Amino acid sequence: MKAVHFGAGNIGRGFIGKVLADAQVNVTFADVNEPLIDQLSHAQSYTVKVVGNDCHLDTVSHITAVNAAGPDVIDQIVQTDLITTAVGPAVLDKIARTIAEGLTKRFASGNQQPLNIIACENMVRGTTHLKAEVYKHLSPADQALADDYVGFVDSAVDRIVPPADAANDDPLEVTVESFSEWIVDQQQFKGDIPAIAGMETTNDLMAFVERKLFTLNTGHIMTAYLGALRGYETIRDAIEDNDIRAQVRNAMRESGEVLIRRYGFDRDQHNAYIEKILTRFANPFLRDEIDRVGRQPIRKLGSNDRLIKPLLGTIEYGTPNQTLITGIAAALKYVNPSDPQAIELQNTLREKGVCQTLAQYTGLDAGSDAARRIEQCYQALS
Repeated sequence: MKAVHFGAGNIGRGFIGKVLADAQVNVTFADVNEPLIDQLSHAQSYTVKVVGNDCHLDTVSHITAVNAAGPDVIDQIVQTDLITTAVGPAVLDKIARTIAEGLTKRFASGNQQPLNIIACENMVRGTTHLKAEVYKHLSPADQALADDYVGFVDSAVDRIVPPADAANDDPLEVTVESFSEWIVDQQQFKGDIPAIAGMETTNDLMAFVERKLFTLNTGHIMTAYLGALRGYETIRDAIEDNDIRAQVRNAMRESGEVLIRRYGFDRDQHNAYIEKILTRFANPFLRDEIDRVGRQPIRKLGSNDRLIKPLLGTIEYGTPNQTLITGIAAALKYVNPSDPQAIELQNTLREKGVCQTLAQYTGLDAGSDAARRIEQCYQALS
């Protein structure tokens, strides 16, 4: 089996690329980082440091690499069985044209074997979004062929892969936590669903998308913004502060109540999932910097993202949300002079105040009870 994976960065190599290669899939990485592509093409393998209760090194093979901006990636798409991505939500639109060009050439060559595309991004229904962008660059005839032969499969992904300095001067080595979760919508595949160890199928993807968003992502960002207020540099430093840990746990339980009511998750099992996540944040082998997790606060304050969406759920079900309110207020306090979104957010706060800023970026009504409570909390935070 062959796969083209867009994104050869730490997440691409450490998570999806590794899962595929470990399953004996022949992986071709596509990226625009020429030195990285040259190194992968030459070595055709790389090392992954997997850290959990212990630390061990895995070697990933069955890989090569091509430039995502060149003709070789188009030729790879013509013959591949699977396309995956780990490029970040903002880059999906940029690679859509390349994928469309590959599909056009694939159909012109007469290849009508099933092809499945899975965007493995931190966004809800990322592959559905990618499909819409790809179709903008396809002719009506090729759109019809894609409807018949190309599966656009949504997924939920979960693995912490922080930036890390390569050990032993190895630029390809990447560090990842031992925990990983890759869940795909089994209803969206074309042809047989590939048997890939580490890829789980479900017919209720949104339950797992929101479980991850409302738990891992909510807890991670709460830890970052509360930790930033206290001057911590890493997620581990912050979560080892007992007060922050208690607040993060409470926030995940507030968002978890929404999940329990909406999807019927077992309460005890979900609370155990929360405790597992807290343990992951405290992983002593990972240096996950607060400014990596906290960057782009405007995006993370979006109405469908990790703070506002669970808050809206608590309002819908009439359940407690004070800790989530605190986390949103802490997000408004986030200062990072190297992050354009953080700079913009602080400028908007100075110009418009808290409630109007919330209305602009979160969709909350400036006169709502939630906005007023966030403002009160913002004023009280130091």
